Amino acid sequence: MNDEYQGSLREQVFAKIEEDIINGRYAEGQKITESMLCSNLGVSRTPVREAIRQLELEGLIESTPNRGIVVTGISGSDIEDIYEIRELIEGLAARKAAFHMSPEELERLKEIIDLQEFYTMRDDIKGLVKMDSEFHKIIFKGSGSRTLNNILSMFHHNLMKSRKDSFSKEKNQIILQEHKKIYEAILKKDDGLAEKSAYEHVKNAKNRLLRKEG
Repeated sequence: MNDEYQGSLREQVFAKIEEDIINGRYAEGQKITESMLCSNLGVSRTPVREAIRQLELEGLIESTPNRGIVVTGISGSDIEDIYEIRELIEGLAARKAAFHMSPEELERLKEIIDLQEFYTMRDDIKGLVKMDSEFHKIIFKGSGSRTLNNILSMFHHNLMKSRKDSFSKEKNQIILQEHKKIYEAILKKDDGLAEKSAYEHVKNAKNRLLRKEG
């Protein structure tokens, strides 16, 4: 087995376990074992052990001599913290995107808005979640800041399950209008409005989620 294949397998195993934790397949407080993960994924212990080390660094699992490996996951408190941080730095990303976003990225942002409108009319949650992810990722990248892009991409990924839960028939039109407002501000290069619109969008998303959970 060559090094490139081993690297690819390690990355795939890590990504799969991480996704299963974020999506709740492995619940907070659940004990997991190397043998269980090997069996579930059909791989040897080596990539699983390496994935466990990385997941522990990310705080998604905890390994102790007495308890073994326990899933810590993303708690409600973690989600609230992430949204509060996003309110501030996603606004900054939108502000920077108003100056740095390329014509190609702006064109793709418009395409996403059009697709989101189409999926909203059809009440297609799966399509809406996909377009929501792409919309935010283009703004992160369009900010021209590698640091903002990396931080916000990680946060967005860790909120995968809660973002899916925040879509509903009565909320989809609101989310679409908020995205349009951000896009139009970036298109006009109105950095202040872009920052304000992105801040309000994330704040509203947090409030929608917290009301739903409460």
